[in-house]
Amino acid sequence: MSEARKLAAILVTDIVGYSRLAGADEDRILARLRTLRSDLIEPTISVHRGRVVKRTGDGAIVEFRSVVDAVRCGIELQHGLAERNAGLPPERRIDFRVGIHLGDVVEESDGDLMGDGVNIAARLEGIAKPGAIALSEDAYRQVKGRLDVSVSDLGETALKNIAEPVHVYSLEVGGAPAKPAAASAKPAAPPRMSLVVLPFASLGGDAEHEAFVDGVTESLTTDLSALANAFVVARNTAFTYKGKPVDVKQLGRDLNVRYVLEGSIQRGGSRLRVNTQLIDAITGNHLWADRFDKPLADPFDMQDEIVSRLANLLRPELMAAEASRAEREANPDSVDLYIQGVQWFNKGGLDNIERARGFFERAIALDPTNVDALVGAARAGLLVGAIYSNDDRERHLAAAEAQLIKGISIAPRNYWAHMWLGFVLVLSNRAARGIGELERASALNRNLGAPHAWIGLAKITMGRPEEAATHINEALRLSPTDSFAFMWSHLLGLAKFHLGADEEAVALFRRSVDASRNYPLNHFYMASALAHLGRLDEARAEVAAGLALAPNYSIARFRKGAESDNPTFLAQRERILEGLRKAGVPEG
Repeated sequence: MSEARKLAAILVTDIVGYSRLAGADEDRILARLRTLRSDLIEPTISVHRGRVVKRTGDGAIVEFRSVVDAVRCGIELQHGLAERNAGLPPERRIDFRVGIHLGDVVEESDGDLMGDGVNIAARLEGIAKPGAIALSEDAYRQVKGRLDVSVSDLGETALKNIAEPVHVYSLEVGGAPAKPAAASAKPAAPPRMSLVVLPFASLGGDAEHEAFVDGVTESLTTDLSALANAFVVARNTAFTYKGKPVDVKQLGRDLNVRYVLEGSIQRGGSRLRVNTQLIDAITGNHLWADRFDKPLADPFDMQDEIVSRLANLLRPELMAAEASRAEREANPDSVDLYIQGVQWFNKGGLDNIERARGFFERAIALDPTNVDALVGAARAGLLVGAIYSNDDRERHLAAAEAQLIKGISIAPRNYWAHMWLGFVLVLSNRAARGIGELERASALNRNLGAPHAWIGLAKITMGRPEEAATHINEALRLSPTDSFAFMWSHLLGLAKFHLGADEEAVALFRRSVDASRNYPLNHFYMASALAHLGRLDEARAEVAAGLALAPNYSIARFRKGAESDNPTFLAQRERILEGLRKAGVPEG
């Protein structure tokens, strides 16, 4: 059986005196426990991005990517249970003990976790007071200063079957009604990127059309649930509101979400019209709306295309809304910093990407297990070092690769990490391996456009540019408004350029420039193509525009930046180099 070692935050919870409770009234306690699992425990773990490793009868072992998420989950569980216990006699109360530790664990191939990281968390749970959380010093170090609850230092504590004493802290967050629980704790705000997708309204159709519309809602809910750092209310809960008038603010309070997505799909003749709007559930303000028409086609193809388009449109809108919120936070946490970094990264340009990298690195400093921040830092460093400046390109590629591999070791199913690792491998003369990583990313999230585009780039570096357009056009179909769509037009132009279709290449480079004026390679490659067409004045103007963005670009840097040693690819690059020289790119 294969295994992997990694760092993880482990939460262990158990019911105090379960045998006594079950002995008194087993049927009632089992019914209450099932309700707690469905209404409190499982939704709270999901909101805080936990993974239930195993259930232990009346308890659970849960893995989190960060200690912050684990502690927030534990506090919310204890608060929720204290509310449900209010007014009950002691013999009917259900109390939790919670233990949390940050440590080394071994993950088996079936997802089970073993090792001291789990054992210590389990022993901490055993010594926790009812309604409290016992934290190891390793865990407490990550969250101290962020807690608005009473903390007791229990000092060095001997734990059963653990060789060395562990410094333990106790968070007093639950407890009996006679002892006010967490009087100083602030009311929990809705989780970041928390969303409910209300059932889309079916307009102008029959029962078959209504079933199609319900399918779109369900698929969209599933796909949005895959977004990093997002919490999406389950389909079964959302569909209880089908056909009912909704007060968005009240809905937000009832479901504890920040955002509500609603929409309609109307059928008329041979076309469908899709209307959607994203609403801030706290203020009631409309944040974004979109409308588009589609010709009728195969129902499953239509459903996939609608869902993919909406998922790709919604992600940047949610991130923008969350970045605006994060900017107002007095003490932003690791995820807040990551989200702000994404916003700066998406603006493009060297200065913005450098600023984004600063946010990502601050996020990693707060939480070294924040995989999304690791990926963000890798991609920002990659673009700054290997695209804009091209100084010590191999070092920048290696640094990005190391960060991405670390991210995958922490979260093997993180599609962003696989996607950017694939890109790095393509840029470093390992196109076949890169395609494997890019295909893995697509399998994990079918709505991603970039993996398809970068498979197109891989085909170019393998000396097969005639195969590239199919892959790149699939990226544009999946996500035409993606913040990276300008690069995909650039790659289409590059494929045409490698095939000698200079006029088509110029048009595509121009389209890419119109979409984003912050990418210097557009100008340099267009200059080369224009030079081959004999349009030297235009070519020199493009070189000037490119040098304004990347002042150190030169013929020598172009030579150093070859992504492959494939002979066909290198011969095609020599033609591009000839055009760059004609257009007046400095030799360097």
